[in-house]
Amino acid sequence: MIVLEGVSKSFTQDRDRVPALRDVSLSISEGEFYVLLGASGCGKTTTLRIVAGLERPDDGTVSIDGRQVSGRTPPVWVGPEERPQAMVFQSYALWPHMTIRQNIAFPLRRGVRRPDRKEAADRVEEALEMFRLTEQADRKVTQLSGGQQQRVALARALALRPKVLLMDEPLSNLDARLRMDLRMELKELSRRTGITCLLVTHDQEEAMMLADRVGIMQGGGIVQEGPPDELYTAPATEFVANFLDHMNLIRSASVASSDPHGLEVTAGGQRLRTGPGDHAVGTGLTVGIRPDDIVFVLAEGDSATGPNLVTGTPVDHHYLGGHFLHRVETPLGLLTVRSAAGPDAFTSGTVRLRLPAEKLITMASVAGE
Repeated sequence: MIVLEGVSKSFTQDRDRVPALRDVSLSISEGEFYVLLGASGCGKTTTLRIVAGLERPDDGTVSIDGRQVSGRTPPVWVGPEERPQAMVFQSYALWPHMTIRQNIAFPLRRGVRRPDRKEAADRVEEALEMFRLTEQADRKVTQLSGGQQQRVALARALALRPKVLLMDEPLSNLDARLRMDLRMELKELSRRTGITCLLVTHDQEEAMMLADRVGIMQGGGIVQEGPPDELYTAPATEFVANFLDHMNLIRSASVASSDPHGLEVTAGGQRLRTGPGDHAVGTGLTVGIRPDDIVFVLAEGDSATGPNLVTGTPVDHHYLGGHFLHRVETPLGLLTVRSAAGPDAFTSGTVRLRLPAEKLITMASVAGE
């Protein structure tokens, strides 16, 4: 449905050309909810604006629904008003002097996709009902909360019956509770309508909750893409591992041996077993493990012996409602552990931690990450 091939874009800054996108390629299937995730300045919004036709790429091609809408060789350009899309902005972009109904109806009276009057009226009523706005339809949008205004913006976009819905940080101006509510509504909307969605955000939780696939951007390119659970459990780089959620990173590790069942690595004077990997013996690497996956060994027994046991000294404890975050100094470095066990569970000055082999993630060490 949306295909980008070799898209690049630079902007002029202080008389210099600064690259914003570097040879970006991606393919989004019909009906897919795809999220571009990254920090400010990574190129995600520029990518979205190029898909929307609000920016022209310096190089590469863009196609929507099988039609090329942008390209340099040969020159191709289809304006945003002719692309089968609708866009929802971070700022809502509503007309403050209009009612909810008038805001939704306004785009249906303009542009090349203008329906006849009866169909336009039917679409407005359908959009009002879809977003539970019928009873408030004649209120000015200035009388609405932020969450209600964003529902109006979404209703206006869907009334156009687009094949593609583009969203630029649509929930970032809302408080935490409203963001959660609207995330669930967006996911249900995607499922119910089958519309192809492309959303950009810096919010990891939002991306993980909404996306069928996530493309993580860094430095103007997509560094890894895939289903959220795959990115979480098998990050390709340290950047991806830490950007999705905090990960303990054990650097300066090296592969001591390898067999079909896994690797044995050395780090901080410790030997650790990991799952299978394609790292050669002697290779330097980084080992990662999520705070949730480290296990406190609080009692004697079978669990108190075996591989991947590390002794450490608790540094501090933080209660986060339902669980604690513990920081423990170990020969592997400072490790963060998420556990239901509170500080009272530690009766001595040292603790033992198990790092399950199947939870350890091995990544090539990259300078600067």
